[in-house]
Amino acid sequence: MHRLKIPVTALLLLLFSISLFSFILYPPQRKIKPVVIGYVGGYKGLVNTEQIDAGKLTHINYAFVDVKNNQAFLTNEKTDTVNFRKLNALKKINPHLKILISIGGWAWSENFSDAVLTDASRKSFAVSAVNIIRKHKLDGVDIDWEYPGMPGEEGNIYRPQDKQNFTRMFEALRQELDLLEKQEGNKKLLTTAVAGFAQFLDHTEMDKASRYLDYVNLMTYDLFSGDTAVHHAGLYASALYQSTKYADHAVKAFMEAGVPASKLVLGIPFYGRSFKLQAAVKQGIGEKMISQDYLDGYTLIKDSLVNKNGFTSYRDKAAKVPYLVNAATKQVISYEDEISVREKCKYVMDQQLAGVMFWEYTSDPKGYLLHEIHQTLK
Repeated sequence: MHRLKIPVTALLLLLFSISLFSFILYPPQRKIKPVVIGYVGGYKGLVNTEQIDAGKLTHINYAFVDVKNNQAFLTNEKTDTVNFRKLNALKKINPHLKILISIGGWAWSENFSDAVLTDASRKSFAVSAVNIIRKHKLDGVDIDWEYPGMPGEEGNIYRPQDKQNFTRMFEALRQELDLLEKQEGNKKLLTTAVAGFAQFLDHTEMDKASRYLDYVNLMTYDLFSGDTAVHHAGLYASALYQSTKYADHAVKAFMEAGVPASKLVLGIPFYGRSFKLQAAVKQGIGEKMISQDYLDGYTLIKDSLVNKNGFTSYRDKAAKVPYLVNAATKQVISYEDEISVREKCKYVMDQQLAGVMFWEYTSDPKGYLLHEIHQTLK
């Protein structure tokens, strides 16, 4: 038997050539760090930026800018101006931090439908929004319209045309942002916060709208289900009640509607929801309730309520979230903790989503949940 003898130098050269060819054909994929978007409530007044851990955030969405007379409008311009300056100063700590204005929200969405009804009004609205970020040297615009084509807060204007005008609004905003990009030489972002349930998709064209957007922030919280005490931000379906309102269902629905996973941002609440049950507690979650209240926020829940003051903690293994029950007061509290946040961050990585966002920064002043996000996503 004859064996082919290849000089060592020739063999090494051959292996190098194969490796180089493979690198050119299949270059290594650059790992993109997930975004961590924190909503900061400027509507409350002056923001204490000394309490913001800027190094653990990629974006701050400043909530909220109002919509008045078809324009983006700073209702609290004096404090807003101070807040913008102080938030921009955080870039000394984190030079990569981006600051966006968030327009709308639950209380200030009543005039969106009118503001984007015509070509002229959309142009005017887009110019006014971009003028705010130009004046205050910010990085982009976030739209939080609750909701196009369907009721939000009582008294909100909505109409069938919102479906198409929602898309056209983003087109107009993107055009104005592109002009500002050329003037300043810096990327300007356009994002939106959307309902974390599939019904929202019936009233929008998210496949078309997402072409203009950098991120689509899913508000996968406040997912109520009639008069039932539920997990308001479950990751998966619970076995304790029937509902399609949970994060995984929303993510899959938006992807099926044509929104790329790489633009989807999973929403995490830093607050809880407290339900008052109609009758004596049996299991808590899944039972009839007579009222519910906003519970602000996780620092309070962790330090004062978890297995304290009559509350007992439980974990729904199917939905991947915790809850508290107080049999004496017939209360059930739905909330997030470090374990559920870790589950959601792992979900984001498994599904190759863009990252996470949370409402609202001051709901967890001790930073328990942000620390967990940072540790899991870094």
